[in-house]
Amino acid sequence: MKYDVYFYEAFEEEQEQLKNFMPDKIKAGYTWKTIQENGDETPPAGVISLRTQSIIPLSWSRDLKAILSRSTGFDHLLKYKRETDSDVKLGYLPLYCNRSVAEQALTLWMALSRKLPEQMESFKTFHRDGLTGNETEGKTLLVVGVGNIGSEICIIGQGLGMKVLGVDLVEKYPFVEYATFDEAVGQADIIVCAMNLTRENENYFTYEKLSEAKPSALFVNIARGELSYSSELLKLMKAQKLAGIALDVFKDEAKLAVSLRSSEPVNSREVDAVKELQKYSNVIFTPHNSFNTQESVVRKSGQSAEQLMQFFETGEFKWYAPE
Repeated sequence: MKYDVYFYEAFEEEQEQLKNFMPDKIKAGYTWKTIQENGDETPPAGVISLRTQSIIPLSWSRDLKAILSRSTGFDHLLKYKRETDSDVKLGYLPLYCNRSVAEQALTLWMALSRKLPEQMESFKTFHRDGLTGNETEGKTLLVVGVGNIGSEICIIGQGLGMKVLGVDLVEKYPFVEYATFDEAVGQADIIVCAMNLTRENENYFTYEKLSEAKPSALFVNIARGELSYSSELLKLMKAQKLAGIALDVFKDEAKLAVSLRSSEPVNSREVDAVKELQKYSNVIFTPHNSFNTQESVVRKSGQSAEQLMQFFETGEFKWYAPE
């Protein structure tokens, strides 16, 4: 094989930082494309690294020694290993982006609260009709999934003078007021999904669940797109059950990314729903970019190099995906 390790989905700034950290003795290749966009029929290296949009061909399991997810999540790697029944080693990155993702959640709910998309559009005429937004002090923030990222979101909300409620199976943070989702959803002005994805909680935020929220509530997902199907959110918007939606992650994200970059049609109800939701002025989408700050890219690149150096020296990752 041409490379020791090959990085997929590595955008320009990330490639630059990865090259700074990777030792010369490890021969690395890079592309911003996903595996399917790159068109590789066989793996270009025995070790590949990716984020969440690449679909790894099942046939590659014969040649892959290891997969490194440049993400704090590794559910997609575990799914691949179950489907192939291979002994491929799986690695991920620890807490490189919890603060950056939490700040993106804040950015999104504040933009919705202050009607920022509508304000930007109204600048063309300098009219202010229909632009009256809301302040956040005293409002209720519901954080669903109070882990490394969710706890940071709680801290930010508390710092803004909000009432913060958390939903999690494990109530490990003493500064968080915990509740069940059913208890809290009707109180919430802003609902943020920060859950990890499991086989049990896919499509957690159904039409029925979110219909219990106030019609003035805002919904933000910066965790995994599979937790809130866009088709369910579209139904809520059509029924005027929510005042706004902001998403950084999407169900069928790999298909969505290819469709948006190439304009080629894809067979996906969820992609169709995203494109329909784009027409709403109170909906904000970002391209799975909440992890992406100057600081987090440096941390991510350093941890990626650390992981790979350990793997090539010992055959094991420092941070490995537990099965």
